[in-house]
Amino acid sequence: MESRLNYFGHPLAGKVLKHINSASKVVSDSTLPAVIQELVKIRASQINGCGFCTDMHTKDAVHAGESAQRLHLVAAWREAKVFTEAERAALELAEQGTRIADAAGGVTDEAWTNAAKHFDEDQLIALISLIAVINAYNRINVINQQPAGDYQPGQFG
Repeated sequence: MESRLNYFGHPLAGKVLKHINSASKVVSDSTLPAVIQELVKIRASQINGCGFCTDMHTKDAVHAGESAQRLHLVAAWREAKVFTEAERAALELAEQGTRIADAAGGVTDEAWTNAAKHFDEDQLIALISLIAVINAYNRINVINQQPAGDYQPGQFG
C-alpha cells in the first residue's frame, strides 16, 4: 500500500503540520499524564481506523514502558480491569469526542462530569485539545491512506 501523495514531504503540508505539531507539543508538555495521553491517542486512532497513528502510538507507549496487556485491551477498555478510573474517564471522553457526529448531543454531561472528577482545569483543556489534535492527524492519514507499520519510536523528533 502506498499513500495517495507524499503529504509529509510536501511544503504546504509542512506548513500545516508545523501548527498541528506545535499544538501537540503544548499538550504533551502539559500536566496531563503521559500514559493517559497515549491511551487517548490510541483509542481515537482505533475508532478512526488510522493504522498509521495506531502503529505510532502503540509503539511509543511500549517504548515508554506500557504493558502489552493494557495495549491489547484499549479497544475493550470498558470490560478490562487494567485501567484506572481516571484512564477510563479519559477514554470515555476521547470516544465521545471522536464520535461527535454520531451523537446528536455530542459529549454527555455524565462523561464530562466524570472526567472533571479526575482532572483539573489545565488537564481538561489539555485533554480536549489532545482529542482534537489526534483526530486531525487521523483524518490527514486516513484521507491520504498513509501506510502503517514502519514507524520507529522517536522518528519524528
